[in-house]
Amino acid sequence: MGGSARTWRVAAMVCATGLLLNGPVAAQTSGDPNPGAITLTGSMDVANAYLFRGIPQDDTGLILWPAADLGVALRSGGGTVRSVTVNVGMWNSLHTGVTGADGPSGKLWYESDFWTSVGVGLAGGVNVAATYTAYTSPNGGFGTVHEIAFKSAVTSKVAPYVVVAQELGAIGADGGTRKGTYVELGIGPSWPVAGKATIAIPVKLGLSGHNYYELNGVDNKFGFLDVGALVTVPLTAIPAGYGAWNFHVGADAFTFGDTTRAFNAGKRSKGVFLFGVGVAY
Repeated sequence: MGGSARTWRVAAMVCATGLLLNGPVAAQTSGDPNPGAITLTGSMDVANAYLFRGIPQDDTGLILWPAADLGVALRSGGGTVRSVTVNVGMWNSLHTGVTGADGPSGKLWYESDFWTSVGVGLAGGVNVAATYTAYTSPNGGFGTVHEIAFKSAVTSKVAPYVVVAQELGAIGADGGTRKGTYVELGIGPSWPVAGKATIAIPVKLGLSGHNYYELNGVDNKFGFLDVGALVTVPLTAIPAGYGAWNFHVGADAFTFGDTTRAFNAGKRSKGVFLFGVGVAY
């Protein structure tokens, strides 16, 4: 895909609900207008730039990220296996710049990703998940990339996790000719601030497990270091019957390795900023 996909994947949805690779959906509270086993989440973000695991996509024009996810809790209770959840969803990237409406295709819809995930919550706060994702480009900006990813995370104040993702097809995220294996190590601590608002400080280290960050035939192991901040404020003026809404604003500071630095025109670092709204019901 010549280096395509996204940097914040549904930031508000992940922060607010813990969906996707972050673990199974938590049990609904008695005050939730939707106390059932099905959870719907959505978000719309606006960003100044788009990176995927340190690989640049676009930093021109307007970038919009609409997303939606459906989670089904198959099990919730005690024992060794505390919960089992299945999620399906999609994430999109709409560009007015050179990879979208102002580019060769003349079309706004640069990317559309589809995923399905199975998450299991275990005793001791350990969560494991497996996710299949198809990264597609409706305007033909890149060929479809297929990936299977596995994540293990621990529920704690630091919230450490590890992701191992394997490309399945001939097309890779770095544009290389070999299937790549991506490894990500991270933490995601968060704290309450100013009442009901929260601030999260995610830190991510992106590495090539095998042939992921290829450059001139060399597999460079260090991809990027990303230190971020995300402030989420609940929109309490919206009645609870319409879901739990939030406004969020965030920033990421990327430091690049040799391959991602070359892809970013020799820059050693870059900042990405976003704001948007999210909802869970």
